[in-house]
Amino acid sequence: MRNSTIRLAVNAVLAIAALLCVQSTVAQGNYEIQVYGADTVAPKTLMTELHSNFTPEGQKSDIDGVIPTNHQEHETLELTEGITSWSEIGFYVFTSEQNGHGVQWVGDHIRPRVRAPDSWHLPVGLSLSTEIGYQRAVYSPDTWTWEIRPIIDKTLGRWYLAVNPALERTFHGPDVKQGLGFSPGVKVSYDFTRVVSGGVEYYADYGRLGAFDSLHNQQQQIFVVTDLNTSPKWEINIGVGVGPTAGTDHLIVKGILGRRFDWGRHSRIE
Repeated sequence: MRNSTIRLAVNAVLAIAALLCVQSTVAQGNYEIQVYGADTVAPKTLMTELHSNFTPEGQKSDIDGVIPTNHQEHETLELTEGITSWSEIGFYVFTSEQNGHGVQWVGDHIRPRVRAPDSWHLPVGLSLSTEIGYQRAVYSPDTWTWEIRPIIDKTLGRWYLAVNPALERTFHGPDVKQGLGFSPGVKVSYDFTRVVSGGVEYYADYGRLGAFDSLHNQQQQIFVVTDLNTSPKWEINIGVGVGPTAGTDHLIVKGILGRRFDWGRHSRIE
């Protein structure tokens, strides 16, 4: 029974991917820079997160009407409510601040996510996130986008590994006919103590599946990060990232501050 359920879930993911293949890649945005773990927020719990990042060295000129990223500061509010023990829904508000432009609203996204229930007893954590939303054309030429993100993670002693092979498409914008985009994220970290973890996060936008962009034009970012596990209620992540390719902002500093709020006793709904 469990194997047939897993096969149905895999077939559903493949069917959605096949449907999306008629559409486009989405340029990676530096608003919520995070590799997801497979766990979902517990029911009757609200997770609040503030994603902050600053680009000391980025794009310095307008491209196709998009404001350059150099010296932009992004503040993103993420609210995630646990629905059941295996599902959640998240909502984002993106903002940007920059000399000459002031504080600007960039857009909003909504993100439902489900995970494999504990009763499946899988050897790895497994969940599936979808994200749909709008961003203003002066910050992204592709204004309506959709992402589907499988999430796989595993803890081995003090080591932690997470892989997010995200697929992206455009609903409205210049890339609407360019095909399905591939934007993976990977995290590897090590617990130096019970409180301090350190590691590396990798983010990329390779371009359209079957016809990747040249290495020169791909977006690739490598972050050295620290996670502070001060309490189960708090999430603290700090990192510095470099972009080695011409299509990427060359230096970014980021931070995530999260806090969980419990609204009642947690129930296990499988």
